[in-house]
Amino acid sequence: MGIAIARSPQPSAEPSTYPWFALTIKPRHEHAAAASLAGRGYESFLPLYRTTHRWSDRLKTVDLPLFPGYVFCRFDYFHRLPVLTTPGVFSVVSFGGGPHPVDPAELAAIQEIVRSGVPAEPWPFLRAGQRVRVERGPLAGTEGILLQIKGHSRIVVSVSILQRSVAAQVDRDCISPIS
Repeated sequence: MGIAIARSPQPSAEPSTYPWFALTIKPRHEHAAAASLAGRGYESFLPLYRTTHRWSDRLKTVDLPLFPGYVFCRFDYFHRLPVLTTPGVFSVVSFGGGPHPVDPAELAAIQEIVRSGVPAEPWPFLRAGQRVRVERGPLAGTEGILLQIKGHSRIVVSVSILQRSVAAQVDRDCISPIS
């Protein structure tokens, strides 16, 4: 499992005070767009997961984006032109004609899953289900939806703005329901 995060000083003010936005990216250009954003001085986050791809003659382990077609970037929306002119960037995810920042708690949960090294994978977006909190282990404090698949417990963490989710395997003994 990997993580691509770049931190550089942003062109104006204190970059850590700006909200995170999801950017739509040209398909299969997420790595290049994240690197270009970092080269322009923006903090970007490209969450990755490790998987094995089978070709006719070999198997290869590759790192793929957890959210294909998206990169997260922290910037001042009122000075967005350098972000939007970055190669591979199409737009800022917006609703109702205006920008919509990513929920900081949701992004922090995704960052914690990636940082922990726990096996994770893209997952269909879910709204319904039991909300749980991981009490112990590398994901302690992470909240999400509990699923049971093939005898394994998984916690699903969603990014509402993208209507995408990530599932990470957890020990059922380490979780407790949120009332």
